[in-house]
Amino acid sequence: MYYHACFSTFVYLCRVINKKTAMNKRIYILVTLTVFCAFVSAQNWEVNMLHDINGWDSQFIHDYSKFISKTEPYVALGVPAVMGVVGLIKKDKQIQQDALYIGASVVGAFAVTMGLKYIVNRNRPYETWPDMISPRSTEPDPSFPSGHTASAFALATSLCIKYPKWYVIAPSAIYAVSVGVSRMHEGVHYPTDVMAGALIGAGCAVGSVYVTKWLNKVLFR
Repeated sequence: MYYHACFSTFVYLCRVINKKTAMNKRIYILVTLTVFCAFVSAQNWEVNMLHDINGWDSQFIHDYSKFISKTEPYVALGVPAVMGVVGLIKKDKQIQQDALYIGASVVGAFAVTMGLKYIVNRNRPYETWPDMISPRSTEPDPSFPSGHTASAFALATSLCIKYPKWYVIAPSAIYAVSVGVSRMHEGVHYPTDVMAGALIGAGCAVGSVYVTKWLNKVLFR
C-alpha cells in the first residue's frame, strides 16, 4: 500500500510536467525519483527495526512491556495528582505548584499527540504490515505520534526539571524509554511514532515552564 501510493504519486508528478521543456522534465523526474527511493529506503529501515523489536522472544520482555504500556496513563496522571493532594494536606504551595506544572506538561503532551494523530491519520504497524508485525495489543486510534511515549517523556522531563537529582533523573529516564520501547514491542507504534512522542513530551515539559509561571501567579498569589 505504501509503495503503491508513493509510485502513484511519482507517476502523477511526472504527468503534471508534460508541458515543461525536455531538460526540465529530466531534472524533475530525477529529483522525484530520488525522493521516492529515499522514502522507500526509510520505510524499509523503520519496518525492519520494528520487526526486530516486536520479535524479541522473552516472557519477561512480553510481561514487562504489557505492564508498562497498561500502567503508563495511571502513572503519568497519578504522579501529579498525588503530589497535588500531598501539597494540599501539607499546605505546601511549592509542592502544589510543582504538581500543577507536571500535570500541565502531561496534559499538554496528550492534547498535542491526539490532535496530530487525526491530522496525520497513520495506520498502526500491524494493520499495514500484518505479515511482519504481530499485534500483542490493539489500539482504536491512529498511530502517529505515540501518546503513551509523549506522556511518559513529559512526566520524566518535568520531574527532572523540578528535581534535578540523580535518583529522580535515572528512574525517570528508564521509565520513559521503557514506555517507548514497549510500544514498539507491542507492535502498536513505529520507531518514528515513538521518537516524535518523545520530542513532543519533552517539548511540552519545557514549554509548560512558562505557562505555569503565569498560572502560579494567578492561583498562588
